[in-house]
Amino acid sequence: MKLTLENDLTYDAFLGGKLHLWQPRRGYRAGVDPVLLAASVEAKPGQTALDLGCGVGAAALCLKARLPDVDVFGVERQAFYADLAQRNGLNVLQADLAALPADVRQRQFDHVLANPPYFDRSASVAASDVGRETAMGEATPLQKWVEVAAKRLKPKGYVHFIHRAERLPDLLAALPSSMGSTQVLPIAPRTGRRAELVILRARKEGRAAFELFYPRILHCGEKHEKDGESYTAEIKAVLRDGAALKF
Repeated sequence: MKLTLENDLTYDAFLGGKLHLWQPRRGYRAGVDPVLLAASVEAKPGQTALDLGCGVGAAALCLKARLPDVDVFGVERQAFYADLAQRNGLNVLQADLAALPADVRQRQFDHVLANPPYFDRSASVAASDVGRETAMGEATPLQKWVEVAAKRLKPKGYVHFIHRAERLPDLLAALPSSMGSTQVLPIAPRTGRRAELVILRARKEGRAAFELFYPRILHCGEKHEKDGESYTAEIKAVLRDGAALKF
């Protein structure tokens, strides 16, 4: 796909302007989810992180903006998005996570994070835009995402997934026996509403008991009252100030 900057791309602010990303004007565009995912990673200086299916690099680069001493790396299947991630400043490899090259398979990371496609197309309608469909429609099985993420972890490393709440059973079932200390953070749009997203974190060789945390609420109020930003103070701090999202 040939790009014309004025027509095809936007340069969007994240984290209150601490980070700017080139994105396609049409097709899949990073939103709140990769920012929340990055905020949930409790990395330490000098550690490494791999973003599987990184898109334009939103999750990895939000993590880097909060923790500049963490070395981040991305893998992206679509050349168009991999090129944009590179332009945005992420060290990225264009590859299918199901067929990673040998040099990547030989590396291990302290953290692996992923925002896999949310929708099983056997029960939903495909998007008309190819880039958006690849990002949102599950072509590679979720089990494969979890399997690859676990393999790329160092011993005692952490995997982090954000996904639709209804896919939590699939995520838990896909975790290999090497993964433990599983934690789940539900995310609900408003007070009194059911969780629509979950962030799952698990540790390689972890032995702690499973933990299910209380839901985080995205928006103030029980219903939408008026146009404009309505994020809760905790979520606003994550999205605008680059704060961590604590489990």
